[in-house]
Amino acid sequence: MTHFRSKRLSRPGHGKVVAAVLGLVAALSLGAIGDAHAAPPSRAMPAADRWTDRPHGFASLAGGTSGGAGGKVVTVTDQAALAKYAAAEEPYVIRVKGAVEMDPFGTEIPVASDKTIIGVSDTAEIVHGGFTLDPGTHNVIIRNLTIRDTAIEGNWDCKDTDYDGIRLDTAHHVWIDHIRFSRICDGQLDIRKDSEYVTVSYNRFTNNNKTFGIGWTPNVKTQITVDHNWFTGTKQRNPSADNCAYAHLYNNYLSSQLSDGDPVWTYGNWSRGRTKMVIENSFYDGVQHPYQADATAELVQRGSILRNTTGRHDAWGTAFDPREFYAYRLDPAAAVPALVKRFSGPQKRIGGPAVLNVPADYPTVQSAVDAVPDGNDTPVTIAVAPGTYREKVYIPASKPHLLLRGTGHDRSDTVVVFDTPAEYGGSTGSATVRIAANDVTARNLTFSNDFDEAAHELKGEQALAMKTTGDRIVFEDTAFLGNQDTLMTDSPKLTTLSRVYVRDSYIEGDVDFVYGRATTVIERSVIRALSRGSDTNNGYITAASTWKGNPYGFLITKSKIVSDAPAGTFHLGRPWHPGGEPDAIAQVLIRDTQLPAAVKSSPWTDMSGFSWKDARFTEYRNHGAGAGVTADRPQMSDATARTHTVAHYLKGTDDWAPYARNH
Repeated sequence: MTHFRSKRLSRPGHGKVVAAVLGLVAALSLGAIGDAHAAPPSRAMPAADRWTDRPHGFASLAGGTSGGAGGKVVTVTDQAALAKYAAAEEPYVIRVKGAVEMDPFGTEIPVASDKTIIGVSDTAEIVHGGFTLDPGTHNVIIRNLTIRDTAIEGNWDCKDTDYDGIRLDTAHHVWIDHIRFSRICDGQLDIRKDSEYVTVSYNRFTNNNKTFGIGWTPNVKTQITVDHNWFTGTKQRNPSADNCAYAHLYNNYLSSQLSDGDPVWTYGNWSRGRTKMVIENSFYDGVQHPYQADATAELVQRGSILRNTTGRHDAWGTAFDPREFYAYRLDPAAAVPALVKRFSGPQKRIGGPAVLNVPADYPTVQSAVDAVPDGNDTPVTIAVAPGTYREKVYIPASKPHLLLRGTGHDRSDTVVVFDTPAEYGGSTGSATVRIAANDVTARNLTFSNDFDEAAHELKGEQALAMKTTGDRIVFEDTAFLGNQDTLMTDSPKLTTLSRVYVRDSYIEGDVDFVYGRATTVIERSVIRALSRGSDTNNGYITAASTWKGNPYGFLITKSKIVSDAPAGTFHLGRPWHPGGEPDAIAQVLIRDTQLPAAVKSSPWTDMSGFSWKDARFTEYRNHGAGAGVTADRPQMSDATARTHTVAHYLKGTDDWAPYARNH
């Protein structure tokens, strides 16, 4: 038999909506720069860059800082679990949910190398304690948390306590980002003893005496970037940098400085020892000694705005040029207060769904799935970069709430493909991708089984691109490529109801290539019926096995069926009774859909001794060369059609409405 294969990704005709990103300064409605001396901004960059999960500045150099990327993702809600995963030898992305109160008071949890600790939403807190990174620790990211309340009433100077918010001792490659520090005794952030390649960004330092210190060593090794932080209600060390090789401070906001009349130890930035410091486009409001330098140090300041400042404004030496180390974007100094007030500290957007990047952090799609913890109860996105991933993927029932998202311009840019036929492993075993979990969405991807049935003579030539058994499965802007049994939407057992929604997608095949017992809606999509080279019978689009107690099986609506098969050689479907199951009574409705000339004038047919006339096959208001109304083409009545819509098929008992959500 001659086979004519088609793997073209026909689009359904619905263009993508591209959202324009406004410039941040315009979005904030910032007026003209009010003070002179503000340096012009560098090249414009979208506000979205403020949400990147990759560090900038010195933490991005010398191999970079990726934290726990590539390791398992866990969510913790208590001290014991946080301490366990933070100290583990292997990489972890540790998501902190809710408030974790340290016991005993002042406990600093040790953090081992290759860890990301990130707050879920903007409500995650570490109360009465903090974190410590001991010598040799490296590749650590701590983000999106509040760390608060180790201060002791009446112990303002903290001479007899050392409860730091975060302390680094001879650590390297560390990113501290979007943290709110409040009422810590001793330091809110201490970076000590030759720690290197550190970036401190978008943090909020509040209500403290000794705020942020760097150094405590005679060596001149530390390289640090400090940007877009807000120091408010603090007294000293904002920061103090002692013997830093390079300290780059830019776009920071110092305001409402605490003052107890101390003429020396109330100050802003201090370049101490042999530090080389560069300050750019910062904003100082009501600060004593906004920036100062030891005679042995160097400090270059440019573009900052000062209001109501007193005391020292030191600047001497040449320090260094940060752009010789890395690229960065300077915001205008006048914009800094509004920017920092809006973006510093914990953010809902950062602490949202975890994002696992393939192949940047996880080499395969399956390895990213494996990193999701069993019993996952929070959304996780697996972002798949453009490319062809020749692998099988299985999402078990224990890993719900996943989004598989291709990051290319087009769904054809990102392909998951394998070539197993049913001859080797059965129908289920042939599937390139299997989804057993509930609440899984796939978007902007292609799933393919490229087993070449024309080149092989096997008893089991079924070759699934996708099989689902979970509930509330969504496919948006996806393609399913194969021949026989391309897309199977099923449920764990006959009487269990599962729902699948396919929108703006493309499905191709020849024999029973949309089949199973799940309630399945295919909307605004293209279905391509491939020719097998026959002049009489080229195949069957559907093979439903709906449970007789389920009124809703397959709905194909507002779609387009196309084919290169000869006229009158393709069936719309046949009733599948797996294993001869008498209670599998197929239900298929094709409505408001364009049909090609390839569709037979009697488009429904029997299967394995079961008559199509005993199934629930209907059409409603179809059009095109293959549409027609005959005795062999049951038409749904207007009254019944009103209860057979996308909403009715998918509603279930939980009012599921994926068609209504924005994305």
